[in-house]
Amino acid sequence: MLKIYCIGLYTLLLLSFDVYAGDGDYAVSKIPAELLKKADVVKRMEEIRFEVVDPGKSRLYHKYALTILNENGDRYARLVLDYDKLRAIKSMDGTLYDAQGKKLKEMKKSEIKDLSGTSDISLMDDNRIKVHSFFHRLYPYTIEYESEVQIVGSFFFPAWDPLGNERISVVQSGMTVVAPADFTIRYKAFNYKNEPVIQNEKSSKKYRWEIKNLEALELEYAYPSWDYIAPMVYLAPAKFALEKYEGDMSTWQGLGKFIYSLNSGRDILPENIKLKVHELADRITNPKEKVAVLYRFMQENTRYISIQLGIGGLQPFDANYVATKKYGDCKALSNYMYSLLKEAGIPACYTLVKAGRGATYLREDFPSNQFNHAILCVPLQKDTVWLECTSQTLPAGYLSSFTADRPVLIINENGGKLVRTPSYNIKQNTQVRNIVASVNNEGFLNADIKTTYRAIQQDNLHYLIHDLSKDKQLEYLKKEIELPHYDVVRFEYKEFPSSLPSIDENLEITALNFATVTGKRLFITPNIISRSDLKLKKDETRKYPVSFTYSYTDIDTTTIKVPGGYSPEAIPAPVILDTKFGRYSSAVEVKGDQIHYSRNMEKFSGEFPATDYTELVKFYDQIYKADRYRVVLVKKD
Repeated sequence: MLKIYCIGLYTLLLLSFDVYAGDGDYAVSKIPAELLKKADVVKRMEEIRFEVVDPGKSRLYHKYALTILNENGDRYARLVLDYDKLRAIKSMDGTLYDAQGKKLKEMKKSEIKDLSGTSDISLMDDNRIKVHSFFHRLYPYTIEYESEVQIVGSFFFPAWDPLGNERISVVQSGMTVVAPADFTIRYKAFNYKNEPVIQNEKSSKKYRWEIKNLEALELEYAYPSWDYIAPMVYLAPAKFALEKYEGDMSTWQGLGKFIYSLNSGRDILPENIKLKVHELADRITNPKEKVAVLYRFMQENTRYISIQLGIGGLQPFDANYVATKKYGDCKALSNYMYSLLKEAGIPACYTLVKAGRGATYLREDFPSNQFNHAILCVPLQKDTVWLECTSQTLPAGYLSSFTADRPVLIINENGGKLVRTPSYNIKQNTQVRNIVASVNNEGFLNADIKTTYRAIQQDNLHYLIHDLSKDKQLEYLKKEIELPHYDVVRFEYKEFPSSLPSIDENLEITALNFATVTGKRLFITPNIISRSDLKLKKDETRKYPVSFTYSYTDIDTTTIKVPGGYSPEAIPAPVILDTKFGRYSSAVEVKGDQIHYSRNMEKFSGEFPATDYTELVKFYDQIYKADRYRVVLVKKD
C-alpha cells in the first residue's frame, strides 16, 4: 500500500507553541455544559503549526489537551508518533491533570515505547512509532501532549480536522501554516465559513484557521462522508520537492507526471521472464485473453508483501526485483504486471486509488495525494480491463468492493487523469437462493440450501473460501445463520471466475425446534435464513442525508414439506413495498403438504435528504416484520 501521512487523534504528529496551562486551567468545571453533551472526550485546546522551511524541508508542531470523560475516551489518551527516513521526531512531552486541573504527572523518557511500525503483512518497512500513555483511569482526567516532527521535502501536508471523530467536542482548535513567500499553499475548507487569516511578511506568508466551541457529533446510520459533516481544511502544495525529485500537484496531470517519474526505468524484466511472457502470450490473438493469461502468471508466481521503503513509500520496487524475489507490495506488483504487458505489446496504466469498502469519496476538485493503493488499468480497443495485482485469487477484470466505483488517477507519460473504476449495479450484485426443506411433527427442520452470489455479493464469501480453512469456514457458518439450535451438516462452494464472478454455495442444515408445536397447531416461519436483522431507531432530529453507495438484489424461493394431516389456519398476506430506497415483496402459499414462499428485495443506492429518514425507518421495520411472519397449521381431527 502507498504510505500516506495524516493528522488525527490516532496519529498525533505535531507541534510546539507558547501555550501553557497552570493549575486549574483544565478543571472540568470550566467546560461549557453544552460541550459535555454526547461527548466522551473534550478537546480543551489544540495548536498546530506546519512550516515549510524550504521545498526540501518541513516542520510539524502539535500541542493539544484532551479531557477524557469516560472509558470510551481512553483510546485517545495516548501519543503516537511515527518516524522513518523522511520523518524525525525532534521532541515529545506530556502532562497528566486530574478533574480539578491539578498536575499529577509529567512524561518520562523511560515511559516512551519505541516500536516497529511494521504490520504483519510487511516484509520490509522503515517505519517505526513512539508511543506514550499515562494509563490513567480515574475519570475525568486531562492529558496534554506536545511534539515536533521534522519532515524531508514538501510533498506531505497535514489536514486540519478539529473534531477528528464522533463524540468529541472542542473548546478551541487552531492551525497555522507558514511558508516562504514564493511557495504556493493550496487549501480547501469544508464546513468552515471564514476565510483564513493571511499575513504577508518579508520572506514568508502565514495562514491561520481557528474554531471554538464545537459540540460533539454522533454519527447517524448511513451518514455521508466526514467532509460533509465536520469542519475540515485540506492542504497541499503546488510545486514541491521530495528527496531528489520535484513536482507540481496543482493539477492531476502534474501529480501524475511526478508519479510517472518515480516509476520511470523500473519496468525492465529479466531475460527468463521475457521468454516466459512470449511463450504464454504470443500464441494468443485476443488481447483480453493475453491480459488474463499474463495476470494468472503474475498471481501464481508472486505474493503480496507490504514494503514501505524509499521516497516516502511512493516508489515501487523495480520489475526485476519482483521477478527475482517473487513478492511485492501494491506498487511493485502493479508495476511488474505493467512490465509483463509491455513486453507482450499491450499498453497499460499504473493507477492510484483510495481503496477500502465505502471509501468511494475523493475531492476531485482538489488535486493532492489522496490515495493509499495502486492497481492497473489496461485500456484495450473494445474494453478496459482493471487488475487488482495484490490478489492471488481475483479474476482478471474484477475489482471487488475494495476499489470499484470511485475516482482513480491513471498515469502515463502525459501525466495523470481522473477516471472512474467500474461500478456493479443492482442487476449484477445478486443473491439468488432456493431452499427445499422439510419439517416433522416435533418441529425439526432439514433444509437443502442452494445460493448463487454474484459480483459484490460474493466478495466476502470469496475471501472466506480462500483465507480460511474448512474448519474455520464451518465455524463461520455456524455463527452466521439466525436459527436456534442448528447444525451445518454439509457445505461446499464452487467458484465461477470472470469479470463478473459468482459463487455457488450448497448447504445442508438441520435445526431443532424450528417450528413451534403447540397442541394441534404448528407455527412455521417460511423465511428460513434470509431474514433482515436491521431495525433502525426513530430519530426526529436527523441532521444528515442518508447515503447508500451499494445496490443489490436478493431473490428467494422456498418449499417446505410439512407433516401430513395439517391444514392452514392462518397464512400471511402478500407484502409489497415500493419506496425510493428499494422494493420488497414476499408471498406465501400452502398447497397440500407444502408451503411455498417467495421473497424479492431490491436495495437502491443514492443520497436521500434527512427528511426521508422516517420513511426509511418504516421501510426497514416493515421488512423486519414481514421476514418473520408465520404460517399457522392446525392438525385435522
